[in-house]
Amino acid sequence: MPISCPQCQRPVDPEPQHDASPAPCPHCGATLTADAPAGGGSPSLAIFLHPAATSAQRRQQDASGPADPPPAHADVAPRDVPETAPEVDDIASGEDSAHAGARPAATTDITPEPAPGPARRTTAPRFLHAARTTSVQTRKARRQWAAVVALTLLLCVQIVLADRARLATQATWRPLVMALCGAFGCDVPTWREPTAFTMLSRDVRPILGQPGTLEAQATFRNDARWAQAWPVILLTLKDADGRTLGARALQPDDYLPRDERGVPIGPGQSAQMAVRIREPSANVVAFSFDFR
Repeated sequence: MPISCPQCQRPVDPEPQHDASPAPCPHCGATLTADAPAGGGSPSLAIFLHPAATSAQRRQQDASGPADPPPAHADVAPRDVPETAPEVDDIASGEDSAHAGARPAATTDITPEPAPGPARRTTAPRFLHAARTTSVQTRKARRQWAAVVALTLLLCVQIVLADRARLATQATWRPLVMALCGAFGCDVPTWREPTAFTMLSRDVRPILGQPGTLEAQATFRNDARWAQAWPVILLTLKDADGRTLGARALQPDDYLPRDERGVPIGPGQSAQMAVRIREPSANVVAFSFDFR
């Protein structure tokens, strides 16, 4: 007749040879005494919650012998619960935890994880690598760029100097052309701006004692930004009806003294001219001066 373990309250079958209970409990390892209550008493809650061990399990436990009880201070791992056990096993596991100090410690085989190998090094294509330059290469690159800039500027200077005759006639380019020619010693064409001459006074009168001869006088000023060549003055004689009776273009050699020829008239400079001309008709009553 089965008896109840005083520790875990599970039924234990007596040995069939001499009808005596084994010394240790096959479930919890507690020592069974002769005065242990028989299975005819009131069964405990553990009897209904834990299924009885099969005969094969009993024979395996009998062959293994009694298990040594663990020390009181040792930590006991919770008993493995089969996956097919009903949900009521959770309640039984709570009951078993009260007697965890008397159960043998469960041994778990821990398989060591393999040591991580060296990280695999990924290499990018060469064209993605940053270019490594040394100080010598840096200085060489700077000299090359400086040479390129210098050659570019020299080419621009040569273009300006080669075309200075045309560029010098433009007010925008003339200061640059004059500066370059001042540095390189080249000649700059004289500035010509006839409209920049301003007539200050003018007069045409007959010469006493010389019939048929007229004297033309004029005073003008150069209002241009730069010195320019002496202008060509166009003198036109007209009658009372405004008809042109005669005209003459006076060149600088016609009204300038010999010592002033070849020297341009400076900006803001004033000059006077006086020439004698033959009277084309006695009907001359008007005249005009134009700069060419």
